[in-house]
Amino acid sequence: MTNLSTEKSPLYYARAAGLLYLIAAPFAAFGMMYISSLVVPGDVATTATNIMASESLFRFSILSALIGQVGHIPLVLVLYKLLKPVNKTHAVLMVIFMLVGIPVTMMSELNHFAALLLLSGADYLTALTADQLQALVPLFLDLREHGVFIAQIFWGLWLFPMGYLVFKSGYIPKIIGVLLIIGGFGYMIDFATFILFPDFGVIISGYTGIGEFPIFPLWLLIKGVNVEVWEKRALESA
Repeated sequence: MTNLSTEKSPLYYARAAGLLYLIAAPFAAFGMMYISSLVVPGDVATTATNIMASESLFRFSILSALIGQVGHIPLVLVLYKLLKPVNKTHAVLMVIFMLVGIPVTMMSELNHFAALLLLSGADYLTALTADQLQALVPLFLDLREHGVFIAQIFWGLWLFPMGYLVFKSGYIPKIIGVLLIIGGFGYMIDFATFILFPDFGVIISGYTGIGEFPIFPLWLLIKGVNVEVWEKRALESA
């Protein structure tokens, strides 16, 4: 049986998860969004010039994206401790989906490194003209975008078990669980429309993701959980 006297308070897990969420999310968001501001559609020369003029920030955005993903590792493990009393199987699924999505997202950043290498002026690139090298940069930026949309499969999938666990927990408001599940559908719709209708152009998760961020982390950080109910669920699941 679980010895609750040696278990950390659920408020510790809740506030740690909320804090980790609020730390990781801005890094991930900056890494995802900054580079798109340098892209001028249809103008490869200006795009290349913008990247090289802001190379330090371009590199920082890559680092920021990677930090954001690494930050999700302790986050999902803390959430596992917080939500495991509801249903261990669903909590394990939540962890698996997140831990699969992290390397997929991180590997997509290789395409940003490739764009930098094309513009680096390295000797082994002299076989290609400057125009040819610049024309390849948008290709790798697009490949990175495609990689992110593939990762969104797992960004969506992990929200389904997490939303279910929150909804069934009794120690976190049910509405947050509903919003998390809606957010999961948003990511899945984004992936499907990107594949089937590449010119659709509307990011659905931008409208459905409010439950995942900022509502859920702020609730965990500020309000925490109902400790009495959590302890009861922990005893029942032991």
